[in-house]
Amino acid sequence: MTKNNKQSSWIIKNLLRGLAVIIALIFSISFILKLVTRHNNELSVPDFSGLTVKEANVIAQQNNLRLDVTDSVFLPRMARGAIFRQNPTPGSKVKKNRRILLTINSVEPKRINMPNVTGFSLRQAKAELTARQLNIGTLTYVEDIATNNVLSQKYKRRVIAPGTPIETESYIDLEVGLNPNDNLTNIPSVIGFSLSTARDILIDNSLNIGILTYDSSVKNYSDTVSSFVIRQTPLPTDFVGSIMGTRVDLVLSTDKTKLN
Repeated sequence: MTKNNKQSSWIIKNLLRGLAVIIALIFSISFILKLVTRHNNELSVPDFSGLTVKEANVIAQQNNLRLDVTDSVFLPRMARGAIFRQNPTPGSKVKKNRRILLTINSVEPKRINMPNVTGFSLRQAKAELTARQLNIGTLTYVEDIATNNVLSQKYKRRVIAPGTPIETESYIDLEVGLNPNDNLTNIPSVIGFSLSTARDILIDNSLNIGILTYDSSVKNYSDTVSSFVIRQTPLPTDFVGSIMGTRVDLVLSTDKTKLN
């Protein structure tokens, strides 16, 4: 073998050794990264909504997750202390020991004194109740000289006196006047709006919420809050021809494709 051939063979052998070292180094780094990041070993986040923190902690420990309560709200129709919202959301893929942030329903609701809205117009009563973190429930119309004049205020079907302590976000039913010569309104469209917004729009038009129906996309309380109206009965009208106090039935969903 000539000197040139020997030199070429030596170069090729060293190149091959260097390539082998590089390949081994790449595999080693990849293996270490998999151990550090737990590649392809992600966990699916359970749905904790509606559970107490104690109940959720049992499930979290079983799934190698950590829980942390970071916020609270007050929702009168939800169990006190129940989990309302979580981040990451149910079904998200996370690493082991990931911290799940929870928003729970307050155990101790805020209380205020019931204002006096008797004698107010419906619009004024709504503004006053909203300012006190109260909601209008059902509008009951009775014959009177002045349409939409508040005649009485009720809580859970009983007259509630001004100054009575009451939980915020409670629903106050109003008995309002209805002049036979001024008793008609139109049906607005509430398609695409949340329930709270739809309620506001209907009340502004002297109408009531009727039967609420949720489709199969709404699976828990959190879904009901984020749902929106996809259908209403009666249908919207451009003319004033419906009796004030008419009930509008709503179907709600979280599936945006159903808006079409």
